[in-house]
Amino acid sequence: MAKTPLYKPVSIGGLLLSGNIFLAPVAGYSDKAFRSICADCGADFTYTEMVSSEALVRDSNKTETLIGRAPNEKAYAVQIFGSNPEYMAKTAVIIAEKYSPECIDINSGCPMAKITKNGAGSALMTDIPLLYKIVKAVNDAMAPYKIPVTLKIRSGFTADKLNWKEAASAAIDAGVKMLTLHPRTRAQVYSGKADWNILAELVQFAKPYQIPIFGSGDLFSPEDAKKMLEETGCTGIMFARGAMGNPFIFTQTRELLTKGAYGEISTEQKIRTGFKELVFLCDEKGEEKGCREMRKRFAAYTKGIPDGSKLRQELVQASTIEEYKAIIQSAFNISCF
Repeated sequence: MAKTPLYKPVSIGGLLLSGNIFLAPVAGYSDKAFRSICADCGADFTYTEMVSSEALVRDSNKTETLIGRAPNEKAYAVQIFGSNPEYMAKTAVIIAEKYSPECIDINSGCPMAKITKNGAGSALMTDIPLLYKIVKAVNDAMAPYKIPVTLKIRSGFTADKLNWKEAASAAIDAGVKMLTLHPRTRAQVYSGKADWNILAELVQFAKPYQIPIFGSGDLFSPEDAKKMLEETGCTGIMFARGAMGNPFIFTQTRELLTKGAYGEISTEQKIRTGFKELVFLCDEKGEEKGCREMRKRFAAYTKGIPDGSKLRQELVQASTIEEYKAIIQSAFNISCF
């Protein structure tokens, strides 16, 4: 019997995607600029950072930079969070009518206290009936638009309450078309190790329902992605922290899965890509805010390069595009354009 390829197309409801290497929703990071860069580098599907349902219903104009589609995003998903089924459904309709994303994703995995204290994010893992109501409300609201609904969950809220199976079952009953699991508990946040064995169990549990299962958690290299696919049997993977400052991980992972090896990324390519993201970010958010936000991102781009520490000390002081350009050209004697 022929071995199933690790890199393969994915169907999410009626949506067909060419590959199974996705960008996860990352709060404070996966805005339009970063998603655009990741799409350039080969991400098959991108997720926005999470959008508050209550904030969007109150004022939908404030979310443009969060959820507007990048020019090169052929397909993307908007992730929403909240604890009110009616608000979540209304939010999905606003987004569907204004942005026409290919998917609406519901966040049931964020572990941060500012989200969970209001009953949203991974707090939904403590109230499975409410999780069901939210998924059902959003799924019903999206039916006329033919937009599939996906869900991201954790393994549970605490180690003594691993209820991923109950959450998955409720979501499937409510009509979800794809599940992503970060196999850590809410209590772990991002500490310890993600338990990929739980992801493998979810894959087996979901087989009769024939919906794709994606994995997230501890994916920091192409080798990690290959290992997760092989060991768990999941449909595909989502890079989150592993893509910060390293959108090339999508290019390299695809090469590894299809060719068995991948090429290295030059320092010049890293810097040019970072500068491209800077310009996009400034176009979206204004030069002052864009330059300020890009400081941490350039710190990630320059990780591991020669004399990177000295360069980072200079870059975190940059306040304009021209200042970034001068620092880069002085350090590398390359043009940013």
